[in-house]
Amino acid sequence: MAEKNIRNAIEAILFASGDSVPISRIAAALELTEAQAKSEIEALMKEYEEANRGITIIRLDGSYQMTSVEEYASEIRTVMDLRRNTPLSQAALEVLAVIAYNQPVTKAFVEQVRGVDCSGVIGSLTAKDLIEEKGRLELPGRPLVYGTTENFLRCFSISDLSELPALPESEKPDSDADEGDDSQLSIFSSEEEDKSEIDEIADAPLDAMIAATPEEIIEEAAK
Repeated sequence: MAEKNIRNAIEAILFASGDSVPISRIAAALELTEAQAKSEIEALMKEYEEANRGITIIRLDGSYQMTSVEEYASEIRTVMDLRRNTPLSQAALEVLAVIAYNQPVTKAFVEQVRGVDCSGVIGSLTAKDLIEEKGRLELPGRPLVYGTTENFLRCFSISDLSELPALPESEKPDSDADEGDDSQLSIFSSEEEDKSEIDEIADAPLDAMIAATPEEIIEEAAK
């Protein structure tokens, strides 16, 4: 298949899929190696960027998705009569950050960090598809562990967890500490300056990818 046709095929696959597509499936469909498929996708992403179009392609871990460009979100909302997403509360942002930086973690871990019950907040974040159950620990009671989702990456406009802002040195978890050690749990401080990196995430628009795919537009319009 010619290079142009390969990129056209990738474009068609991503548009028709609506959701993100793993690189392995794209490679298999086009009879390419994953390295070749990734090279072609990145070239296509560059073409979209240089053309300054209203559609772009983003990477979410090992998957790719076609989306609308964030700067046109307000126009899309007007046309589709979409409501703005309810912003996350400070408590929800704190719980989300604890999970993002320490995942996979149990509810008990999160509650030890914050010192309050987090059942409602965890339920809300799960409903928003920002966190999900990642399995159970092989401990008495087999507690659930939680981690962030692909939608978390999409909402905060990052490709993978390595792009999260670095924590201050004094707040990085101690790799030798166990879950019951408070030293690895002090992500948040009562002082405002200690939350600067987390606030950077909090300022990110949760609805940045609104109406990002044809499938999402149809679903929202039908509500």
